[in-house]
Amino acid sequence: MTTPSTIVHVALHTPSHSGVGDLLSYASPRPLAPGTLVRVPLGKREVLGVVWDAQEATGELPEGAAMRPIAGVLEGLDPLSQPWRRLVAFAARYYQRALGEVALAALPPQLRDLQPDQLARRLRRPPQGTAGGNASNAIEAIALTVEQESVRARISSESGPFLLFGSTGSGKTEVYLRCVQEALEADPTAQALVMVPEINLTPQLEERFTTRFAPRFGSQAVVSLHSGMTNPQRLKSWLAAHSGVARIVLGTRMAVFASLPGLKIIVVDEEHDPSYKQQEGARYSARDLAIWRGREQGAKVLLGSATPSLETWHASRPPTAEDPEGGRYVRLAMPSRIGAGALARVRRVDMNQQPRRAIFSAPLLAAITERVARGEQSMVLLNRRGYAPVLHCADCGWKSDCPHCSAHQVFHKADRTLRCHHCGYTVRVPRACPTCGSPDIHSMGRGTEQLEEQLGDLLSEVLRPDRTPARIARIDADTTKARGSLEAQLAQVHSGEVDVLVGTQMIAKGHDFRRITLVAAVQPDGALFSSDFRAPERLFALLMQAAGRAGRDAAYMAAQGTQCEMWVQSFHPQHPVYEALRTHDYAAFAAQQLKEREEAAMPPFAYQALVRADARTQEVAQGFLTAATAAAHAAALPGLEAVTLFPPVPLTIQRVANVERAQMLMESSSRAALQRFLAAWQPVLQVTRSAPEHKGLVRWLVDVDPLVI
Repeated sequence: MTTPSTIVHVALHTPSHSGVGDLLSYASPRPLAPGTLVRVPLGKREVLGVVWDAQEATGELPEGAAMRPIAGVLEGLDPLSQPWRRLVAFAARYYQRALGEVALAALPPQLRDLQPDQLARRLRRPPQGTAGGNASNAIEAIALTVEQESVRARISSESGPFLLFGSTGSGKTEVYLRCVQEALEADPTAQALVMVPEINLTPQLEERFTTRFAPRFGSQAVVSLHSGMTNPQRLKSWLAAHSGVARIVLGTRMAVFASLPGLKIIVVDEEHDPSYKQQEGARYSARDLAIWRGREQGAKVLLGSATPSLETWHASRPPTAEDPEGGRYVRLAMPSRIGAGALARVRRVDMNQQPRRAIFSAPLLAAITERVARGEQSMVLLNRRGYAPVLHCADCGWKSDCPHCSAHQVFHKADRTLRCHHCGYTVRVPRACPTCGSPDIHSMGRGTEQLEEQLGDLLSEVLRPDRTPARIARIDADTTKARGSLEAQLAQVHSGEVDVLVGTQMIAKGHDFRRITLVAAVQPDGALFSSDFRAPERLFALLMQAAGRAGRDAAYMAAQGTQCEMWVQSFHPQHPVYEALRTHDYAAFAAQQLKEREEAAMPPFAYQALVRADARTQEVAQGFLTAATAAAHAAALPGLEAVTLFPPVPLTIQRVANVERAQMLMESSSRAALQRFLAAWQPVLQVTRSAPEHKGLVRWLVDVDPLVI
């Protein structure tokens, strides 16, 4: 049987752990360049695929064999570049996922659905806005401080990667802008990738970059890429980046896979943020992939943070006599705030000395009252939304447990509902205890909704300088569901319409609030005694970032004649985390934490991976992991001798949406040995899953370099 002259090997998003190989072969009437996007049949469907590197000519297929032809080529698009394909291949290999799964997930959803003729019509649409700016328009020059200029010069003259360790308010964003400007002006085809950890930080950064670069390079030169955009918006931005029209791409973690053929510089702002680690599908770290991509494409990589992750801090350690090589990153410090502004004075309140069940201590309430009366703004941080974490019956002990999860339903007073924040199950608040009928049910614990309500009562008699009542606002996931609501609420804060801002970690990082002079953390102790060894690091970073929202405008602070403050209400005010926070001494905190990590052989001094199993029962989930472990030992898989496999255990929240979850931890002092073992273990896990005793298994997944254990 004769066939067309060329076989093309195509990467497709095949079902997870289906056993289908990374590449499927199709017949093409002509050779296709690697990276070409094609539509191909898969079963009864027609799907998008990416032509990969290997191609071969053929005349005859084996007797009885038939090869399905490709359905069409997406003409008008340049093939995806070899550096992009190498990035995808590395991510798939390192994070133990299928090649096609990573490749297709990195493309815009709308592109995956378009037929060739639909894409052709889309590409013929005239672009909106100005395609190019005026090259004669000089980019507005902003004078750099001595620290900023020193850092810029080193980034310009050295290869990196760089850690920009700058205190909150030190002007890191201006350094990013200047470095991007240099890269774009040096090469007319150069492109820059700038990443932020969360969607809500994208608009303000986009505004700064557009204001700076649009007059010179055109309004299309700056685009965004994040999951909050509509599918047509994401496709438009992706096409602009892929074609080179967009010179700067701003985005969240997904932007690390953007097709940028002219990439010359990558900026990862707030590099410590756990949001850079994907928690669904391929569990990649966008920060780590940015480092890898920069090295592969010869692009400079700049990581920025006032509280770097301990992994990055360790990797940027300077050479010493005991460690002459030091780390592989270049650490650049900017300890001073712009305008000689002072860092917030940290004041700790011992809640053991306050009335029982008090939410706000008397000194803190007095301090907030003074700020409101002077026309200044305050921010109150509680990283728990809702009114209260649980409802409780005083007579029989009933609690508002979720029937589908091993977690409580959170009480939301505004709409009188109980909501599970894990599966989304929602019911109306009962009028009486569902178990004993007692009407004596009350809330336990506190959330941002309750804080907002109590502050409203406590400050009801407090007047602003214009003699109007104090105004309180809340920003969390519940108040920002509607499109545009977050931007509107932030605009109210910036304009001075809000006196006290209550919120979760959403408000604690990245925002440039100019009138906030006091920040308070009311219940931060929960993370101090967590079983997660990273909890102290996360708490310290959150509090340091929150403290950095206060006193950012040195001229405003000088005019007010007051000092910015960070208040911490704690039952353990002498804890080392709060001691380091008091002096804003990240280096001392990191040294202490790294010493403990090294003694315990934990990251960054060891490498970890998790295998998680979801099943109808906990017995099936743990049984699958136990059997897979036994099979690994029986097969003496490569790398196993250097890897420790711990017994399977339930997750902290072991049941979600009626699915039981278990996991097992693997640890090794050798990253290479761990990777060899995981690669060899994948087919063993697939075979183990098919055993009859594991029939109730829903899914299993591998998480390399996990952030939550």
